[in-house]
Amino acid sequence: MSETIEIEVNGRAIRVPYGMSVAAALLLAEEWTFRTSVSGEPRGAVCGMGICFECRVTINGRANCRSCLVAVEDGMEIGTS
Repeated sequence: MSETIEIEVNGRAIRVPYGMSVAAALLLAEEWTFRTSVSGEPRGAVCGMGICFECRVTINGRANCRSCLVAVEDGMEIGTS
């Protein structure tokens, strides 16, 4: 059994496996839209390796973090827009 940690996604506490990416944790939390484009289109994880920049979220108050490149940490606060 793997260790789980607690993170906050848009103000909602969820438990996720330690070591997974923020993008995977968001999908596990059924958050499909990570941000919106300048024209208002929903965006989410696409490439999963940091090339497309579509998975940008706010992590612990820092905007525009590529969620597929960041591992979850206990107590992390993640915001989508």
